[in-house]
Amino acid sequence: MRIDLDQDRCVASGQCVLAAPDAFDQREEDGIAVLLTAEPPAGAEEDVRQAATVCPALAIHLTE
Repeated sequence: MRIDLDQDRCVASGQCVLAAPDAFDQREEDGIAVLLTAEPPAGAEEDVRQAATVCPALAIHLTE
C-alpha cells in the first residue's frame, strides 16, 4: 500500500494522527498533517485505512 497526502486539502482536524500515529503527524505551527512514511509500518495498514476514511478533507489517498 502507498499513502499520499494532499497537504493543500488538509483542514488540520488531526483525525489521521489519532487513527494512525505511526504514519501521520501534525505541524506545530498550523496543525496541517504530515506524512511520516509513504508505506504503512508493519501492522498499521488498517489504521491507515481508517485515517483515510475519517479524514474530513479527503486529503489521504491510498494505492493498494
